Amino acid sequence: MAEAIDPPAHDAPENDATSLTPRSRVRTRVGRASTAVRATSQRSAVTRPVKAKKRMAKPVRSLVILTMVGGLVATMAIPAFAATGTLDDSKTLQQVAADNAQTLVVASDASASQITRESYSATTQAEIDAKKAKKAREAAAAAAAAAAAARARQTASTASSTFSGNYVMVAPGSGQVRWPLLTFIKGRGLWDSGYHQGQDLLAPAGTPIYAAAAGVVRVSQESFGGYGVCISIDHVINGQNVSTLYGHMTYGTRMVQSGQTVVAGQMIGRVGSTGRSTANHLHFEVHINGQVVDPWIWLTTNAG
Repeated sequence: MAEAIDPPAHDAPENDATSLTPRSRVRTRVGRASTAVRATSQRSAVTRPVKAKKRMAKPVRSLVILTMVGGLVATMAIPAFAATGTLDDSKTLQQVAADNAQTLVVASDASASQITRESYSATTQAEIDAKKAKKAREAAAAAAAAAAAARARQTASTASSTFSGNYVMVAPGSGQVRWPLLTFIKGRGLWDSGYHQGQDLLAPAGTPIYAAAAGVVRVSQESFGGYGVCISIDHVINGQNVSTLYGHMTYGTRMVQSGQTVVAGQMIGRVGSTGRSTANHLHFEVHINGQVVDPWIWLTTNAG
């Protein structure tokens, strides 16, 4: 009998599948499959975190997009709702704050006061301007009065100190000096109530006025400053220059003109209230050698 002997292992190729037994081929396939599974598992382990991150990023991105879209819708919808709202939906500040309103506690001894129309007043611009104008006029009048009083005091002091002549010029009753009015009431005198350089002789309107002495008419005018209708006459009496003035006469009653010579007692006009005057009277002045003197003393001393 012939004996069967297996050929040596090196005589056949190692990778020849035909030389393997069925069991060896199964083992080989199983080994290869396990190797492939391990490789696949390793690749899956590497790519699993990346895929997980991608799966988490998608919901976040979707949430951000939805939030932005919602904001745009609200931004456009709120003004439109406000524009289309009705008056019935409007509320006052008190109504809005009613839920969270604050309270004030007042002490029990506090008293309430009611404002009435009589408790206040309003002033218009016209009233303010009128008050300002009135105050300005009052201030100007006060300043003028003070200035006039100062001038009067100065003039009175000058007249009394500079006039050293004798009031007696002629014998009383000689007729060289006459009273300018036959009937009158003595009024304000020299320097009375401020700046006043003459003697007022009160008489009814139209009462005749006479020249106090013979002389030449220097002034005869219908308007002579504050004197109104006025006549002034220059005289020479007992060697002294004397000037007499007649003021506030009635319009149109002057009977002499400038440059005209008159005699003592000649009618020259009539009593009135022209110029700066408040009543019918004759304002009579006397100047001796250019100085103001008291007309009443001069008349009572010389007139006869």
